[in-house]
Amino acid sequence: MNEFSTALVKVTDIYAPMIERQLNGNGVHLDPYARQCVVNAISVINSVLDSKAISWNDEKLDKNNITQVLMNVAALKLNAAASPREVFFQIRNVNVKAKPSDPDNWRKQIEMGIEGDGNDAILNRFGRNVKQVRPYWLVREKDHFEYPGFNGLEMTPPVWRPTGQGEVVRIVYPIIFNDNSIQYFIGERDDVVKNLIAHMNNNMMNETFGVCADRFKATSEQKKQIAAKKAEILKKAKEAGLGALDDPELQQYISPAWSEFHSREQMLIRKMRNNIVKKIPKDFGSAFVEILHNNVADETYSSVQREISENANSEPIDVEAKVTNETTEAVPNSITETPVGGEATREEGKQEDPAQGDLFDQEMAAAEAYAAGVGATPDF
Repeated sequence: MNEFSTALVKVTDIYAPMIERQLNGNGVHLDPYARQCVVNAISVINSVLDSKAISWNDEKLDKNNITQVLMNVAALKLNAAASPREVFFQIRNVNVKAKPSDPDNWRKQIEMGIEGDGNDAILNRFGRNVKQVRPYWLVREKDHFEYPGFNGLEMTPPVWRPTGQGEVVRIVYPIIFNDNSIQYFIGERDDVVKNLIAHMNNNMMNETFGVCADRFKATSEQKKQIAAKKAEILKKAKEAGLGALDDPELQQYISPAWSEFHSREQMLIRKMRNNIVKKIPKDFGSAFVEILHNNVADETYSSVQREISENANSEPIDVEAKVTNETTEAVPNSITETPVGGEATREEGKQEDPAQGDLFDQEMAAAEAYAAGVGATPDF
């Protein structure tokens, strides 16, 4: 037990000061609570690695990824030790660009996700003009609920009489702002279908549907077949709505946390809460912190960026240069028009300025002469 504790302390001593330096360099102050969030995150990540028999010194473990995750935790002040949880971590195998010295281009990365209470904490801390986030309402099927009404700028508050019966069909967040006004933000159960489709699309990222063995080695024609099959499955899921969770054909692309009966309802509630909190304006006070938040909170943004990074420069593009023999008539005492990015040639007068290439050659020649011990010191 002492060896385990000592190893964890060493890892903390390495990462915590580094995270603080990087955040300070970007104008973000690391207060004691944010520092404690980093320590708690390292402890939870250590447990995740230990469950998969992965050490911190594993060559396949992406250390840069861990640094980025800890920076996200510190900047957003998400506490992994809080109850209920504000943030969770899981291991994902990611294909990165291979190097000639290391053809095996699969790496183990820590993926970070914000829980429902984590979004509440972010809203409390960074919500624009938010004074207080009141406890949310879980509106069920058999509850009496009336939506808010509006008469110009005057609002009639929603009416909710809970019965505690039926599935949760919507969630309401009452938010008190600095001017003491109260707004009600509502998230519907049916809107979670968009989250489910994004989840399925992410799970099918490496799926080939039997077209080929490896999508990274697929031909252009095979990639089209894979994309068509993926679009067909996502279309079917969209038409089925939340009924896709019970479709045997679609369940293979859905994680158990979504499809299993005992965890399905909590997952849907969490997604409804996330959808509400994400659309409430926030002021992070720093563009750097805002970028970190978008990378973590926006699933679509993260998946698109991951797809771009994996496929960037993967296909060479042949550009065929066309040479045209077009002449431009000289216009005395004027500047000839050329395309954007070209050079305008002035034909007024006889004196010509030295070409840029000639000046560069002169400077290089002077530098070579100086290096050989000949001539004066070049003036750069």
